[in-house]
Amino acid sequence: QVPLVESGGGLVQPGDSLRLSCAASGNNLRVDLMSWYRQVPGKQRELVASITRGSGTNYADSVKGRFTISRDNAKDTVYLQLNSLRPEDTAVYYCQARILRAGSPYYSTNWGQGTQVTVSS
Repeated sequence: QVPLVESGGGLVQPGDSLRLSCAASGNNLRVDLMSWYRQVPGKQRELVASITRGSGTNYADSVKGRFTISRDNAKDTVYLQLNSLRPEDTAVYYCQARILRAGSPYYSTNWGQGTQVTVSS
C-alpha cells in the first residue's frame, strides 16, 4: 500500500558497524509503530526491534546492547544502528510500518524490500 524504501546493508567484518535506513514514501502519512525484522533462508522471520511514534523501544534479546533503533517523524524514517556485528547477524533485514493515510480511517501494515547484511571474515 505505502512503499517503504530501505538502504544501508552491505558486507562487513565481525565487530564492524552498519546503519540501516527505511523511509515511508508518500505525502500526508501518519506513521505509527515502526519495526525491523530479519530473515535467514529456511528460517522464520524474526522481530529485531520496534519503536513507537513517541520513541518507546523494545529489542530482541540477541541484539540488546548492540543494536539501536531510532526514528525521525518529520522524515517518516526509521533507523537501525548495528554495532559489534557477528556472523550470526547475517540476514536480510526488513522494515515494517503501521501507517494511516490522510482521509482514511484504517491503518495499513507495510514492508520494505529488504536489505542484505552479511558479516564475514
